[in-house]
Amino acid sequence: MFLLDAPYVSDFLKQTIQDLKQPVLDTLGARSLAGDAELEFVDEIEFAARMAMGQRVYANSENALASLMDCGCNEDLSRQIDICKDKARFRETIAGVHPEYKFYRASIEDLADLDLSDMECPFIAKPARGFFSLGVHVVNDHSEWPEIVKTIHAEREAMNREYPESVVNAGEFIIEAGIPGEEYAIDVYYDDNGEPVITNILHHHFMDADDVSDRLYYTSVKIITDWLEPFTEYTAKVGKACDFRNFPMHLEVRVDEAGNINSIEANPLRFAGWCVADVTYFAWGFNPYEMYLGNKRPDWPGLIAGREGEVCAMVIGDVPPSIDRDSVTAIDQEGFCAQFDEVLEHRVIDHTKYPVFAFVFTRMDEAALSKLKKTLTGDFSRFIST
Repeated sequence: MFLLDAPYVSDFLKQTIQDLKQPVLDTLGARSLAGDAELEFVDEIEFAARMAMGQRVYANSENALASLMDCGCNEDLSRQIDICKDKARFRETIAGVHPEYKFYRASIEDLADLDLSDMECPFIAKPARGFFSLGVHVVNDHSEWPEIVKTIHAEREAMNREYPESVVNAGEFIIEAGIPGEEYAIDVYYDDNGEPVITNILHHHFMDADDVSDRLYYTSVKIITDWLEPFTEYTAKVGKACDFRNFPMHLEVRVDEAGNINSIEANPLRFAGWCVADVTYFAWGFNPYEMYLGNKRPDWPGLIAGREGEVCAMVIGDVPPSIDRDSVTAIDQEGFCAQFDEVLEHRVIDHTKYPVFAFVFTRMDEAALSKLKKTLTGDFSRFIST
């Protein structure tokens, strides 16, 4: 079953729901996003009854989770969601996996007076309930903290205006130690025995040391070959600590030079947000939503055979913070797409509602990926007219 809500539902996901004949919780938001798609809508009573019978649920957006949490129809599912949504609680729950890791929970009112002298730099400050790298700040020196606190206060109103409090709660923050290493995003679901099934692994590339954006993610045969086994072992430890079952999750981790894995955050009841999980179909040819709902497992050896050197990426066209989105008169979408050798799909996003103007799925080889990383350095103001 599906929970659909803003900000975005892809045509691929809508077609999947139709093909799998899956019901959708009937809300005004879901009907608006469905458009002309012929979906089966069911009311809250029917949806709750089907959940009680053991049907699995997938939410395209964390905006949709409030209706599920409010209904109180599945306490264990609500528990699993809340572990992920509350980043401090998630840290507390997996403390046995990372016993030396340091973090603090604090209200926004207490940030200025917080004694962080025992935190080694760099460390991270972010909303306890957050999404899409909103409100995330890297503190490279303790002297930066007072100014960052001022910025956090200034951002609070904007964040809570664009996203509901259940998605981004800028009233409470987690201050946590920096995690060194390469960042990966793991789409995984836990079966009814609590065993993890990985449906994709994406490398999150950053433009520089201070970058916290979600601009570039990619997957490849090398990534799957190198990380499928260690990430399966790691997600099993996390799942055991949290007692995850019949539960999809988008887990962000970092791996240091010694190969140690540490979680950054867990996003509940979904894979990659904004329907970026569709990249799995473009990269590997299978439907990740069908895998989870049908309790199926990818045949990874067969999927990667003969595809060495191939890369599939997702690039977000983000509006620079320095640009007033209301002042934008035109966006050169063709020019943006011209950066890529092969565009698999181009999704135009309403920049007046969100600080994003496009998503592009693209395929290339390893050499072209190195070139693309250099091309994406700097902001995208060159494609925006004001």
